Amino acid sequence: MTQTLIPDAAPARDGDPWSLDGEGSALRPRRAQRLPRQKPLGEQSIVITGATSGIGLATARRAARAGARVFLIARSEEALRNLCDSLQAEGCRAAYAVADVSERALLEAAAERCVRLFGGIDTWINNAGVTIYGPIRDTTLEDQRRLFETNYWGTVNGSLVAVERMREQPGGGTLINVGSILSDAAIPVQGVYSASKHAVKGFTNALRMELIRERAPVRVSLIKPAAVDTPYKDHARNLTGDPMRNPPPVYSVNVVAEAILHCADHPVREITVGGGGRLLASFHALAPGIAEPLMARLVPALHRDRRNSQRITDDGLFDPTEDDLFESSDYGHVRQVSWLAQARMHPGITAGTLVGAGVALALALIIMLSQRSGPTRLERIGRRMDPRRWHLPPVRLPAFSLPDIDLSGMDLKARGQRLRRHLPDLGAVPGLSGGRSGARRWLERTREAMPVEQMRDQARKAGRFARDHASEGATLVALASLLGVLAVAASQKLPDPDMGRPHRRKGLSRFS
Repeated sequence: MTQTLIPDAAPARDGDPWSLDGEGSALRPRRAQRLPRQKPLGEQSIVITGATSGIGLATARRAARAGARVFLIARSEEALRNLCDSLQAEGCRAAYAVADVSERALLEAAAERCVRLFGGIDTWINNAGVTIYGPIRDTTLEDQRRLFETNYWGTVNGSLVAVERMREQPGGGTLINVGSILSDAAIPVQGVYSASKHAVKGFTNALRMELIRERAPVRVSLIKPAAVDTPYKDHARNLTGDPMRNPPPVYSVNVVAEAILHCADHPVREITVGGGGRLLASFHALAPGIAEPLMARLVPALHRDRRNSQRITDDGLFDPTEDDLFESSDYGHVRQVSWLAQARMHPGITAGTLVGAGVALALALIIMLSQRSGPTRLERIGRRMDPRRWHLPPVRLPAFSLPDIDLSGMDLKARGQRLRRHLPDLGAVPGLSGGRSGARRWLERTREAMPVEQMRDQARKAGRFARDHASEGATLVALASLLGVLAVAASQKLPDPDMGRPHRRKGLSRFS
C-alpha cells in the first residue's frame, strides 16, 4: 500500500491569505477581507501624473471642481504653477510637484509632499504617456527605451509608490492606471506604443492579483481609452513625415475623465472607453487572420491627417513641450458619450434596460404573431410551412391501363426481364404510343394542365406572403442586433466580487 508523505508546513504568516486548517490538511484560502468603502470624491486626496495636458488635465479640473484635493505631477513647472493658480482662483484645493515619472525618487518625494499637505493619498492616477508614430524598424532603441521609461516604468514607479502608502493608511486607497485599447489589439504606425500598453495591462492585472492575495486594502482599476480628442498626437515623435491623427471614431476627453473619476469612488476593475475601439479589439481577437491584413493596409492611411498639411516637429518624448494646458486638439466631429463606458459604469441600469428591452421585444413578437388579418398571422405562417400543402393543382391525365403483368414470386432480375419482354405492349396505351414522341406529347399535355395564369397567381401569392411577413423579418433583424449588443457587453469583464459595495454620493445616486 502506497503512503503519501506530507511535509511539515511552515506556520502561516500574519496577513498571508493562505493558511493550513488543521494538521496535515490541504491548503485552504482564508475568507477574503472586505475592502473598506471608498470615500466620496469630494472628500478625497487625488494624485494625478501627466496633469498638464489632455486626459490628466481634464481629470484634474473635474476632480478639483467636485471638491477633491488634487496633487498634480508633470515635468513643466510653469504649466503646473499656472494650473494650480487657476484652480485656486476658483476656490479649489490644489498643489503640485515637478517630477519625471521615470525617476522613482522624484515620485517618492512628491508622494511625501502630498501626504504632508493633504494628510494622505486616497487615489493615485497614473496617466503620463507619450507615443511615437512610425515603423518599429525606423525607431531607434534610444527612443523606444525612452517611451517605455515614461509609459511602462512611469506606471510601475507610480503604482509601487502609491501602494506602499495606501497599504499602511486607514481606509486603504485606489490605484487607477490609464492604459489603452491598443493593449488588446496592437496596430502598425504605433507599434512601440502598443507594446508599452500591453506591458501596462499585464503589470496592472498581476499587481491586482497580488494585492488580493495579500488582502491589501487597495483597489486597482484599469482604464482603456480608444481614440480620444487630446493633444497626444501633437506631443508625439513623428517619424512618418506626414501630419498624423487618431483614426475615427474619436471620443471627447471628458468621457475618459468621467470614467476615471467613477473608478475613484466606485469599485470597478476595468473600463473600456469607446465602442469603436472595443469592436476593433473583438474583431482582432475573433479573426486575427482576417483582421491583421486589413489593419496593415488601412490603419496607416486612417492615421494620416489630410486636412493638415503642416507637420509638427516639436515633441515631448524627452523634454516637456511649451503648449501645455490644452485638454483637446483640432479634431472635427467628436463623440461626447461612450455608451459602452456608461454601461460599464452603471451595470444595474444597463441590466434593467436590457431586460426591459427583451420583454418589450417578446411582447411585440406575441402581438404581431397573434394579430388577426382574417385568420391569425401565426396560423397563416403554419399553414404555409406545412409540407402537406406543398402540392400543385391536380393534373388531368388521359385514362389508360397498363397490361396485366404478373411479377409475384420473382426476384429483382427476373422482374426486370419480364418487364422488358412486355415493353412493346405499352405502345397500345393512349397518349404513350409512338415511343419517345408519345412521351413528349404526354409531358406537353401535363404542362397544359397548369396554365400560365395559375403560375402568375402562385407568384402573386408568394409576393403577398413576403409583404405580410416583412414585420416579422424586421423583428428578427432587431433581435439579432440586440444579441450582438449583448455579446459586446458580455465581453467586458465583470467587477471583482471582493471590491466592496456601492455607496451613494451626496445628491447623486450612482451604481457600480
